[in-house]
Amino acid sequence: MAQFRLPKNSRIGKGKHFPAPEGAKRVKTFRIYRFDPDSGENPRVDSYDVDMDQCGPMVLDAVVKIKNELDPTLTFRRSCREGICGSCAFNIDGINTLACTMAIDDIKGDVKIYPLPHMPVIKDLVPDLTHFYAQYASIKPWIQTQSPAPPDKERLQSPEDRKRMDGLYECILCACCSTSCPSYWWNGDRYLGPAILLQAYRWLVDSRDEATGERLDDLEDPFKLYRCHTIMNCTRTCPKGLNPAKAIAEIKKMMLARRSL
Repeated sequence: MAQFRLPKNSRIGKGKHFPAPEGAKRVKTFRIYRFDPDSGENPRVDSYDVDMDQCGPMVLDAVVKIKNELDPTLTFRRSCREGICGSCAFNIDGINTLACTMAIDDIKGDVKIYPLPHMPVIKDLVPDLTHFYAQYASIKPWIQTQSPAPPDKERLQSPEDRKRMDGLYECILCACCSTSCPSYWWNGDRYLGPAILLQAYRWLVDSRDEATGERLDDLEDPFKLYRCHTIMNCTRTCPKGLNPAKAIAEIKKMMLARRSL
């Protein structure tokens, strides 16, 4: 079961119930984590009965409907609705995924929605991703070069070199994988986690980048890279079908090859 950082000595309180409109025939109950640090109250789980005949097919459709029609105090992030921005990453029915691509009909029984596991909660379904983004910035996610840029064209690469980035560039930094990783729960202050390491590998294999040695030097650390124990939660939960565990293994192989030189 997912873990969450709750206020010290707090317990889940008794939540509120919001019934469906009278006459609704096809009702689905959504149980949503609620926490407002400014209120001084314990976290709770509220229940919302939604008329599915008047709701879109995705979990995000229901969450938006709940906010618009049942409870305007509900707080969450969302943006593109197309599985591209990663904003609506929640823990849904025990799985970290995107609410906009999770079909309600694929969930049996009540739909349980929590914020991403083991992250400080700003409010309701909004985790504090400040540390996560700081870790992303730490890998310098841009092309680094020493040679001068061509004066009349872009830095080019072959189709073969470009293909090496498939399965890496698609990452949308939703944090689903990192927040599903027990190693990241235990050592998130120093371990970069699967999302950031996958992004690091994306730059390591970019043929246009000329800072491979410096990037590997920066990852040569007992915690930044080597806290991965190949638990594979990251790969199982990625809503884009990527394989962060494989990327981490490839970085380790690059480290080993470098040492043997």
